[in-house]
Amino acid sequence: MTYALLLIAIVAEVIATSALAKSNGFTILVPSLVSALGYAFAFYLLSLVTKTVPVGIVYAVWSGAGIVLVALAGWLIFGQKMDLPALIGLALIIAGVLTINLLSKTVSH
Repeated sequence: MTYALLLIAIVAEVIATSALAKSNGFTILVPSLVSALGYAFAFYLLSLVTKTVPVGIVYAVWSGAGIVLVALAGWLIFGQKMDLPALIGLALIIAGVLTINLLSKTVSH
């Protein structure tokens, strides 16, 4: 259940960040509300996850997965281009998140 909550928090953060890009500096109501509510929901879920998983691990997974998924959304939804160094950086983030989850004894499975 803990990792399901973390996954939902990640999705909420990606939606909130994508809406933030459309809020025009919080001047457009609907994307601004989606962004604010999405972040609030994501942080609430993160607070629940940190009851059972160390905060450093939670934040590393949440932010790392969020970075990769927001970059993917930027590419697919907003038509943003990524060069080779950006792709390499994203691959390193994915490797870090996988290392934490699959190999670290800090994470309880």
